[in-house]
Amino acid sequence: MLIKEEYKQKFWFHLLAAGGIFTFIYITFFLTLSFLTHHGEQVKIPDLRGKSMDSAIAILKDMHFDIHIDSTFEPTARPLSVLKQVPDTGSIVKTGRIVMLTVNALTALKVPMPNLVNLSYRSAEMLLKANKLFVGDTVYVPDIARGAIKEQRFKGQVIKPGELIAQGSKISLVIGNGFGNTDFDVPDVTRMTVDEALAIINQYNLIPNVYVEQTSGIIADTSTAYIIKQTPRAYTETGERNKIKMGAVIDLSIKQRPDPEDYGPLPPTKAGEGDNASQKNPDEDK
Repeated sequence: MLIKEEYKQKFWFHLLAAGGIFTFIYITFFLTLSFLTHHGEQVKIPDLRGKSMDSAIAILKDMHFDIHIDSTFEPTARPLSVLKQVPDTGSIVKTGRIVMLTVNALTALKVPMPNLVNLSYRSAEMLLKANKLFVGDTVYVPDIARGAIKEQRFKGQVIKPGELIAQGSKISLVIGNGFGNTDFDVPDVTRMTVDEALAIINQYNLIPNVYVEQTSGIIADTSTAYIIKQTPRAYTETGERNKIKMGAVIDLSIKQRPDPEDYGPLPPTKAGEGDNASQKNPDEDK
């Protein structure tokens, strides 16, 4: 009996001891779990945008974050500066997680030049912006398609769609402004050769309509053919200058080696205006 009682006492003693040890381990485990898992150690992500890459990495390492870095190119930002971060500024996260940084590349990436021809200025600007390109100078030329892009240029030369160009480049735009709303004096091209007259008319962005009257014969050489009449004329019957709009049509009647009487009388001019007096006399070439 004494042996059985002693056995029972030892049994309960060991059982209680084992239970105490288990309870100690259990309590110790859960007390240290929060430490091992950083439970409750949450921090606010700082604003790293605009900082240098090295500075941002140093800050994140001090906060015990892992770091992943990607790059892109932003023309207006400093090279190797932080453009974007994930998680975003102010996010509350546990230490030890990964923070992704997007930094500005050292060199510009190249993209295919988009096709801006026939687009409006606004559409062209948006398309350039989407490709990280900028609008440079704008030049307006007479064209029936008012407001439409007629040409796209880079460094003074026409650049074709699809050509590779560095992001951040400036693209100059040639834009149509319709036929123009500004009136200017009709140029006086009578008594000029056809070649001389066309050169002046092109400067005014007018559209020449050259024709030969039936009595003028065949034109063999435009260098010796002269303008004998134009419509509209440079002057009114009272000597006032006629006006014309950019892009308008001017009719030119020409003749090979005309005679003086082919021109008709000189139109009256206002005092001080001697356009016709300054014109060459075609008879001098004969």
